[in-house]
Amino acid sequence: MDWVERTAQLRQWTRSGARAPHKPLLFLYALSRFQQDADEELRYSAVEEDLGRLLAEYGPGNRTTPAYPFHHLVSDGVWEVRTERGPGSPGTGVRELRATGAAGRLTPELRAALRREPSLFGRMARVLLDLNFPPSLHGELCEAVGLELEEAEAGVLPAARRRRDRRMREMVLTAYEYQCAFCGYDGRIGAVPVGLEAAHVRWWAFDGPDDVENGLCLCSLHHKLFDKGVLGLGEGEGEGEGEGEGEGEGHREGEGHRILVSQSFVGRSTAAREHVITLAGRPVIGPQPGIRPIAATHRSWHTGQVFHGSPRPAT
Repeated sequence: MDWVERTAQLRQWTRSGARAPHKPLLFLYALSRFQQDADEELRYSAVEEDLGRLLAEYGPGNRTTPAYPFHHLVSDGVWEVRTERGPGSPGTGVRELRATGAAGRLTPELRAALRREPSLFGRMARVLLDLNFPPSLHGELCEAVGLELEEAEAGVLPAARRRRDRRMREMVLTAYEYQCAFCGYDGRIGAVPVGLEAAHVRWWAFDGPDDVENGLCLCSLHHKLFDKGVLGLGEGEGEGEGEGEGEGEGHREGEGHRILVSQSFVGRSTAAREHVITLAGRPVIGPQPGIRPIAATHRSWHTGQVFHGSPRPAT
């Protein structure tokens, strides 16, 4: 059985170019959970909120329910559902799925194939991403579902190893009240934030933890510039003594943190000046009261390992 081909041929509702990413989103989520725990069953009532959030953010504008892909993905031969009564899905009714304790997971045949051939995992995930979403969303989507795509494509088997916390994005965006810590951008489509991301200060690949003290809510532009070393975090006036001693009193100006802009950055346009250069020396918008700001050790790591050269003077 060619699992990659089967993945590429998921039965999806189509009409006049309309997209229906419901099954691909559930499949990506299921692959991610398999990567974390190969034997886990996904109880509908426990994952309904996660799946609903994915559909709201990456699905079309019309409202839908995760009950539909949870039931209908079974027909593609990659997913199985059982209830407290035994094998088989009770249908697409949300109440029935909850009341019967419906739980789903990848089929036994697919789980066995993924164990035999770990590289299959990455090929299937890549097909789901390439056929259903633009490249600009791939990294963000993998983060949203908790998928380690690099490890998947390298054929790394699920094992006892450090894992990302898929709650990181939501925790950080909530802490910063859904606005960019550098510019204040807070765009939404309805109730769904758009163009806002959780940035790791100390990169995860270099032992940066998935927690709020290592995270910044940034807009897409400033996240990219922060990771490229154009922007950084510096100390402000009055910071230093007593930092990290633990009152837990977050301030809206980031506990004195200020934005660094690299002197290596060159931009002559009005946009470059307004969105980048004029940030130099501005106070960082900190997390809401009661949440600790960026830890000094993580900020120092970013300044030493990522930020380019010397900072521009405050404008």
